[in-house]
Amino acid sequence: MKTIAVGISRFGGPEVLELIEREVGDPGPGEVRIRNRAIGVNFIDIYHRTGLYRAPLPHGLGFEGAGEIEAVGAGVQGLRAGDRVAYPQGPIGAYAQLRVMPAATVVRLPAGISFEQGAAMMLKGLTVQYLLRQTYRLQGDETLLFHAAAGGVGLIACQWARLLGVRLIGTAGTQAKCQVATEHGAWRVVDTSREDFVRCVHEWTGGGRVPVVYDSVGADTWEGSLDCLQPRGLLVSFGSSSGALSNVDLSILARKGSLYVTRPTLATYITPRARLEESAAELFDHVLAGRIRIDPARTYPLAEAARAHADLGERRTTGACVLVPD
Repeated sequence: MKTIAVGISRFGGPEVLELIEREVGDPGPGEVRIRNRAIGVNFIDIYHRTGLYRAPLPHGLGFEGAGEIEAVGAGVQGLRAGDRVAYPQGPIGAYAQLRVMPAATVVRLPAGISFEQGAAMMLKGLTVQYLLRQTYRLQGDETLLFHAAAGGVGLIACQWARLLGVRLIGTAGTQAKCQVATEHGAWRVVDTSREDFVRCVHEWTGGGRVPVVYDSVGADTWEGSLDCLQPRGLLVSFGSSSGALSNVDLSILARKGSLYVTRPTLATYITPRARLEESAAELFDHVLAGRIRIDPARTYPLAEAARAHADLGERRTTGACVLVPD
């Protein structure tokens, strides 16, 4: 059968996104065929579109989605045709009406969570889960710095930090975005268009700084993030929206207080499957109980994926964006 999908044949700006028709077959062993009802849009999709993260061309885009299983391959257990499901990661190619993918990364979506919420929360929500609950396991009563606090990941982090009794200092690029982050639970937010986040962190912590910084921005915030850390503090670099780091001299970590840096990925924190199910169950529980709100800020038809990329890349969005197949 055929499906409509979005892919690229060259790297570049949003204009390189192409609406294509392709064949989708039956699922093989360990696979399922899913009819997507909503698809998440994330910065990692932009990284693949621009070539910052390279995959052989031509290729599809997208990792996160939610929909219904149409067919199940041999050996798949715990999933069947008709199940409402969601998934947080690849292989690449979520921007499609139909797709075949490994069942190992697919989980059942609870009835109380919409497809749009599912597509907005799996990659982003599970990223927050591993950042706050695994990479640096917050215990409560800490103060931390979280960059891009009004983004899709950031707004979930603001709420989850508040649940843990943690004071989250966020950064955002406009006063309006600062207000959104505050409404979602941030303790304080720095408007980086007008304020120096390093100075604010030092002031708000009484000069004590923070034990952990979560940084998805990259090149623009790297050294400033290090200056916000306590001796032996941890910088969690989990994105590069301003560009990748290059020519980093590791001796800077010694000079700034025997600091640690990690570059985690979601895949290593939700493997094996039991860990994915455990993490997803914690996320779903918070959403179903109303402790964490996840409502996509914007939805776009699949055919307008280029506009979604432009809006996300130009920082015109807060919260999550999703694509909806026709």
